[in-house]
Amino acid sequence: MNNQEKSKIILKILNKTYPKVPIPLKYKNIFTLLISVLLSAQCTDVNVNNVTKNIYPKYYKPKHFVKLGRKKIEQLIKKIGIFRVKAKSIFYLSKTLVKKYKGKVPKTYEELEQLPGVGHKTASVVMSQGFGFPAFPVDTHIHRLAQRWGLTNGKNVIQTEKDLKEIFPKKYWNRLHLQIIWYGREYCKARDCYGITCKICKSCYPNRKKPIKTKKA
Repeated sequence: MNNQEKSKIILKILNKTYPKVPIPLKYKNIFTLLISVLLSAQCTDVNVNNVTKNIYPKYYKPKHFVKLGRKKIEQLIKKIGIFRVKAKSIFYLSKTLVKKYKGKVPKTYEELEQLPGVGHKTASVVMSQGFGFPAFPVDTHIHRLAQRWGLTNGKNVIQTEKDLKEIFPKKYWNRLHLQIIWYGREYCKARDCYGITCKICKSCYPNRKKPIKTKKA
């Protein structure tokens, strides 16, 4: 079975499983989306949402976080992993947005990736969910599933993103990356499916008997 055949099976199963795709992170505007995605590194979306539900009603603009300062930001997000590093990024990111962009989040990859603490994956999520630009953000979960489903050789997330963009039509990217995240959490779990029990794995690899090992991103 080639990748085009697999892509049709995967799209069919995901569209049937998730006709409506909820966005995992809760946010108030594009700036708070950016902050939530930054906070979600090495942290669950549930934890991020639990912390930010007490922050965003009051603080939702770059100038708010500049005024708060690093120490107060640390206090607000201390339940999140590597909170000091993230507080530093949020503070300087907010400062840059106020000084350079009049408090607005820029709309290009280049400008986003120059902001403190913002990597390609974070920029991709903002471009996709914030601005509706066709993007395929690849995190460790999508990287793992793409290997299991035989869509990439699994060298790194950059290669995986490139491979997935070549396999799936651009019009599906924004929706698809969310569908894959939800499917991985519910059906193709790292320590549950092992590439042999979920519907996608069984459909793409009906003769696979042994658990498949995936390379970390």
